[in-house]
Order: sequence, then C-alpha cells, then structure tokens
Amino acid sequence: MIPLDAWLPDGISVETLALLVVAAFAAGWVDAVVGGGGLIQLPALLLVPQLAPVQALATNKLASICGTATSSVTYYRRVKPDLRTALPMAGLALLGSFAGAAVATVLPTAVFKPIIVLALAAVAIFVAVRPRLGAATSLRFEGRRHHFVAALLGIGIGFYDGMLGPGTGAFLVISLVSVVGYNFIAASAKAKIVNFATNLGALALFVPTGAVVWGLGLCLAVANVAGSYLGSRTAIAKGTGFVRVIFLCVSAALILKLGWDVWVETVAPMLR
Repeated sequence: MIPLDAWLPDGISVETLALLVVAAFAAGWVDAVVGGGGLIQLPALLLVPQLAPVQALATNKLASICGTATSSVTYYRRVKPDLRTALPMAGLALLGSFAGAAVATVLPTAVFKPIIVLALAAVAIFVAVRPRLGAATSLRFEGRRHHFVAALLGIGIGFYDGMLGPGTGAFLVISLVSVVGYNFIAASAKAKIVNFATNLGALALFVPTGAVVWGLGLCLAVANVAGSYLGSRTAIAKGTGFVRVIFLCVSAALILKLGWDVWVETVAPMLR
C-alpha cells in the first residue's frame, strides 16, 4: 500500500514542478536520441530540497523507464532491431545491474569515476576523429560470436549502470557502434531495449523500499514519454550523422560532469 504522502513532496511549488517537467521532457528527448538523459533529469530532482537522494534516484528511474519503453516501441516499429541480439543483451544487462549495485554498496563510486572519465574521453576522441564511424552497419562478428560479444557488452554496461549510472545509454550506443559494428540508428534502437531492462532492475529494488515518489514520478513520466517519442522520431528522420553529433555533445557533458565529481571528491581534498 502506497502512503498518500508519497504522491507529491510536501511544499513543492508549482514553479518547481514545472521546471522538473521541462527537464523530464528534455531528458526524454536526449535519451531517445543517444542516451544520457539522466544528466538532465536526475540533477534537477536532486536540487529539490524536499527529496532525499534515494527518492530522487528512484523517482528518476520511474520516469525514465516510461520514456525508454516509449522510445523502444517507436524504434522497433520503424527500425526493426534484431531482437535475437537485443533481448539476451537486455536480460544480461539486468543481471549486471544487480551485480553493480552490490559492488556499489561495498566500494565507493569515487574509486571508479576517474577511470570512467578517461574511458569516455578516449571514446569521444575516437568518434570525433573517425567521421564515418557508425555511418553504416558493418557487423564485425557473425553467428554465436556476434551474440556472445553483444552479451558481454550487455552485462558489462549493466554492471556499470548498477554501480555508477551516468551515461549508460551513451555507452550502450557507442559500444554497439564501435565494437559490434552497427550504425548509430540501429545501435540506438537496441540500446533503448537494454536500457529499459536496467531501469526495470533498479525499480525492482526501489519500489519495495517505498523510495519512489509516485505522483511526482508519474508527472515526470508523462513529460519523459513525450520527449522520448519526439526524440526517437527525430533521430530516425535525421539519420546517423545527427545522432553522432548529439553523441559527441552528450559525451562532452558527461566528461565535464564526472570530471567535476572527481575534482570535488578526490583532487580538491588532497590539495587542502
């Protein structure tokens, strides 16, 4: 039974709610195009003083799973991604997210952030200097090897999502492009299905604890769904070149955000 006071945080203003809805719409659009919408939606929720961090995380996942479901269906209808690759990858990503969450309870995420920043910077440079990367599908593996590699990527990035989280969708897209050989549109279509699974895994942990603020989450879910639908339609219409540009922009934002976290959590205390 969900308590009535869980539907909306006490004292939240109409202006704050409106800003959160706008953030959720923008997050849905970015996430549908290339992933990384959590960079917009989650920080906005964390700025609401009425919400505890765990409530912000849980409510973010509720809105996000509605958006990823919408973009998954939209991509499936128009791109027809190969479910023989996407579904096993999604299942293993869900398991990986549970394992990552378990590790996060033992080791501080600050240990991993410098590695993630360097890896993301290397990936962004790699994409920037290879303009034809992801322009067309050219699979590097066949048969069982193809599915094995996709499964490894699913469990590895699912582990990252459970342990740390920011930019999971972007990592899924670029791994499917650079390692497996899909174009950006095909990679985005599969990434949405996998990202839906990782969000589902997180909600399976959050809902029983009562951490989800349902009223706020459902308001943001409506905006996220609208942004996801528009974003997936835009990506399909504009093509792989457009998705590549958005990927580089999101990667730059991720590098700045995680780099700042590393500075505040690790470097700055050492300089005091």
